[in-house]
Amino acid sequence: MTGQPFFSVLLLNRNGERFLSRCLEALSAQTYRDFELIVLDNASTDRSLEIVQTNYPGAQIVRFETNLGFAIANNRGAALARGEWLATLNNDAFPEPGWLSAMAQAIRANPEDTFFSSLIIQAQHPECVQSSGDVLNISGHAWSRDNHTPLNQACRDFGEVFSPCAAAAVYNRERFLAAGGFDESFVSHHEDIDLGFRLRLMGCRCLYVPAAVVAHIGSATYGAESDATVYQVQRNTVWCYFANMPGWLFWKYLPAHLLATIFFLAYYTLRGQAKPVWKAKLDAYRELPRALRQRKRVQTARPATVEQIERALDRQLLSPYLRGRRFSRRARN
Repeated sequence: MTGQPFFSVLLLNRNGERFLSRCLEALSAQTYRDFELIVLDNASTDRSLEIVQTNYPGAQIVRFETNLGFAIANNRGAALARGEWLATLNNDAFPEPGWLSAMAQAIRANPEDTFFSSLIIQAQHPECVQSSGDVLNISGHAWSRDNHTPLNQACRDFGEVFSPCAAAAVYNRERFLAAGGFDESFVSHHEDIDLGFRLRLMGCRCLYVPAAVVAHIGSATYGAESDATVYQVQRNTVWCYFANMPGWLFWKYLPAHLLATIFFLAYYTLRGQAKPVWKAKLDAYRELPRALRQRKRVQTARPATVEQIERALDRQLLSPYLRGRRFSRRARN
C-alpha cells in the first residue's frame, strides 16, 4: 500500500498466542481493505510474533522491550500510523467481516462525528452483549451500556454515546493526537472514558455503529475483577473526574463522586479486596496535583459548554455498574 490508508488498525498484544490467530483471521476477512495493520507488542514472551509473521506477513510489528500497558503502547502506535482514522483493537477481539466497512460508511455519512463505538458481543456467549458504548455517570464512574443484555434486546439504532470501549473503537487520528491520546499515567482501564471526556470537551461527539460488530473475550490480560483491575479502575476514576468534570458541574456532582467513592471502598472491602481499593484511592488523591495540572490544560481550551457536557452524563444510580459485575461473576462460575 503506497498511499495513505483510510484506517490504521492498532492491534495491541501481550502474550496473546491463544487469541491472535482468530483475531488475525478476522482482520484478513474484512470486506473493507483500505487499512494498514500495526501490531503493538508489549514484550510478549510466547509465540505471538511468530503467529503474526505467519498469519499476517504484511503487518507492521512494533515490539516494546517492556510491557508499556494499554495507553502508552496505543499512543506510540498512533504516532506511527499513516491512516486518517485509528481503529484500536485488543488481541482478544474478533471483528466480523463488515466491521471496518460499517465504520467507513458511518464516518462518511456523519462527518460531524469524531469517534465511533462498535457493538461488542461476548465471545464466549455470542447471544449476549458486552457493550454498545460506554456510559459515564455524574459520579465519575462508568459502565458498558447493555452489558449482559440479550443481543435481541440491545440497542440496535445509530445514536450518540458518551464514548466507545477502546477494545474495538475508531478515532479520527488528528483529533486523537490533538486531545493528547490516552493518558499514559492511567496505564489501562478507564483510559477510554478519560479520552472520550477530553474529546467531548473539545466539542467532539461519539456515534454508536450497531452494524460494526466485534466479539470480545474481555479482561484476558488482567482479569475482570482482579486486584490489578480494581486498583486501576478505582484510581483512574478519581483522576478522570478531577481533570475533566467542567466548571460548576465539578462542584455540583462532587458529593455524588465522594459518596460513590465511599460505596466502592466498602463494596470491595467486603469482597475481600480491601488492599487494592484503598491503595487505589490513596494513590489517586496523593497524585491529585498532576490531575489538577491536567485539568488546567484541558479546561482552559475547551469549546464545549457545561450544559453540553451535562446532557451527555448519566444520572442513574450505580445499579447498572453493579449488575454488570454480578452477571460477570456468574459467567465465570
